[in-house]
Parts: sequence; C-alpha cells; structure tokens
Amino acid sequence: MVAEAAGVGLDGRERPTEDRVVLLPHAVLLADGATALRDDQRSGGWYAGQLCATLARHLTADPTADLRAVLSTAITDLAREYALVPGDAPSSTIAMLRWTGDRVDALVLADSPVIAFTHTGVDPLVDDRIAGLLPGGYRQRLRSGGGYGPDHVAAVRTSGVTTDRLRNVPGGFWVAEADPAAAAEARVRTWPRGEVTAVLLTSDGVSCGVDDYHLFDWPDVLALAVDRGPAAVLTEVRDAEHADPDGLRWPRPKRHDDQALVLVRF
Repeated sequence: MVAEAAGVGLDGRERPTEDRVVLLPHAVLLADGATALRDDQRSGGWYAGQLCATLARHLTADPTADLRAVLSTAITDLAREYALVPGDAPSSTIAMLRWTGDRVDALVLADSPVIAFTHTGVDPLVDDRIAGLLPGGYRQRLRSGGGYGPDHVAAVRTSGVTTDRLRNVPGGFWVAEADPAAAAEARVRTWPRGEVTAVLLTSDGVSCGVDDYHLFDWPDVLALAVDRGPAAVLTEVRDAEHADPDGLRWPRPKRHDDQALVLVRF
C-alpha cells in the first residue's frame, strides 16, 4: 500500500513531488530527492528517480545481492552516465526493503527510515546523522515570527551552504549523490522473515509526524495505515502543518514537504 503527496517549494508554490517510490515483486525502493538550492543544478527529484530506476535494474538482475554493493554500483553508474561531480551534484535519501523466502533485508541512507514490526515489537532502522548537524539560522528566524517569504528563502539558502560542506564527509552526514563511498556508510539490518509482520518506509515529510511533531508513535502510524489506509497518515501530518502556517511551533524549511509512505504486510 502506497500513499504520496506533493509538498511545496521553498517559495511556497506547488510543484511536482521529489519523492520516488518503486515497487518490485521482491523489494520496495523509496527515495527523497533533496531540493536544489541553485537554479543551475538538476533537481533532487530527477536524481531520486534515476537512482530508483538504476537500483531496480540491479535488484532485478541479482535479487540477493548485498544492498550496500547494489547502492554503490548504482551511484557509480549514474555519476559516470551523467558526469556528476561529488560535492556539486543532486542528491537523495534512499530506503530499500528486500525480502526472500526466509529473510527481510533493509538499508537506509539519510533520513528516510524503515520501520519494522516484529512479533517482539517495533524495530526502527534510521539514519539520523543529519539531524544534529542542520544549521539553525532559518529555524530561529521562524521561531521569532519571521514567517515564510523571500527572506526565509535566503536564510535557507545560506544554511544550505553550510550543509553542503557536511555532505558525505567524516563527521558529517551521508547521502546518495556522486560518491559511491557513501554506500558503505548506509545503515542495514536483516530479520528472519517469519518474525516480521509489517514494515513502513517513509520520507521525512511523514516521519516528521513522529520525530518532530509528536502526533503519534510508530505503532499508531501502523494502526492508522492499516485501518484507514496510508493516505490517512499523510493527512494527519498535513493538517498539523496547516495549523502552524508560519512555522512557529515546528520550524521547517518548507510549509509542506513532499510525503511518501509505503506499508508492506507479511
């Protein structure tokens, strides 16, 4: 079960989502392209789509391949094909879920978590290395009532310069871009298939409802997705953002981020 919804750009205008979801017979891929902060740069949504398509080809060709190796190869392929330069290329998170007859494997790189539900409880696979590194200038401005507008866009772009220096370097955070070495930094986990009852994959436009807004916890999200469908979860998050239109309670780069949620039931 899949639900997706587009957010808005930094300027507050509607534009196509930069999240991507690909469903395979034995796997699910979810990517969240990073919003480009320069007009001369390819969009994160473009890169997320290319990344998912390339990963899907490799996983179809070798369904049991090591997930980090598959990701490294995909990043290498895209960098070579499109002449992408590390540090000056579009980027994307990636969450991968792959199952066989006896096991369930997952990989996350950057902030698109995979939440597994087993017979013994909730087992989140998260990569939160970026959370403590994000510059706070625009957040302080929003908290003080600055609101969204041209000055906010300028503040986010300034913060983005600092963020770029921390991308794919030791002590910073890791994301799919043009350097295949980032794949070795991905978080991975394996569960016996018989132990897993359900798995959620989300972009941070949905996980913020748990991590930042504290609207619900992961069991609540699963229950809501099962009872009313994954779109109901997206609606709850969006309603909370509509109640905080100027980012006073929850300072965030955009009023509404793109949303993607996948529910896999075993």
